Amino acid sequence: MTDPHVLLTNDDGIDSPGLAALYEELRAVADVTVVAPATNQSGVGRSRSRAVDVDDHEWGYEVHGTPADCAAYALRALEAEFDLVVSGCNLGPNCGEYLMGHSGTVGAAVEAAYLGTPGVAVSAYHRREFFPPNGFTFDVPAAVTRELVERLPESGVFDDVDYLSVNTPLEEHGELRAVEPLADYDVDVREATDDEREQYDGEFRLESDYWDRLDQPDRYPTLERTAYSYPAWSDRAAVVDGDVSLSAMHIPQEAVHSAAVDDLVATYNAEVSVGVPAADD
Repeated sequence: MTDPHVLLTNDDGIDSPGLAALYEELRAVADVTVVAPATNQSGVGRSRSRAVDVDDHEWGYEVHGTPADCAAYALRALEAEFDLVVSGCNLGPNCGEYLMGHSGTVGAAVEAAYLGTPGVAVSAYHRREFFPPNGFTFDVPAAVTRELVERLPESGVFDDVDYLSVNTPLEEHGELRAVEPLADYDVDVREATDDEREQYDGEFRLESDYWDRLDQPDRYPTLERTAYSYPAWSDRAAVVDGDVSLSAMHIPQEAVHSAAVDDLVATYNAEVSVGVPAADD
């Protein structure tokens, strides 16, 4: 069987050690082409640019744009057929719907799915310090990704799934665990303190409870501190347990049809007079 052709991208930039680790590991089981952002693009979600510059790189190409730009450029501009897009390995986990929506790592996989190519977004976490501390390598996440990529072509997973979001520990890990992203997006908006105005250059501070815990290490020194709030089926619970979380996802924005929607449309049309120009006006 021919090795799959993998497009490798990320949101931490083409010089990220997480991307380098995936590149070296995936080459054992796939033909790998790197198309990654020239600079750090963390937190940009699936945002796209109207125009980008592209430079050659020893592993492929570096794009002066977002992760979604990278996926779009590779899948539509290169004269190559890709079987899979792998995005990562991210410096820190992407757990929960709130973070996944903001993540450039996940955004590249979502963009690939919209363009008809399945994707795997890979993020690394450290159980005690959450984000990878200095001195740690990405050998474990890279090995986990290689094992997944090697099995995906024969698995049939992408017959029903558009992309996978994977969170893997940096150290020895437990089982691979099928989970769902935790819905955790509440936001507190308050007037910023003087120090925060200087640091963030804004009059108001927007915080979710999740980011609030991350910003204050004395309140959130370990993942286990908040384990009580995570249901067993969630990606956060898997991360707390030291497992590899795997969320199998459809691309978003699926339309919902319901009786309430039909009633709203019927009531609006019956009660509101709308002037529609005639065809020859």
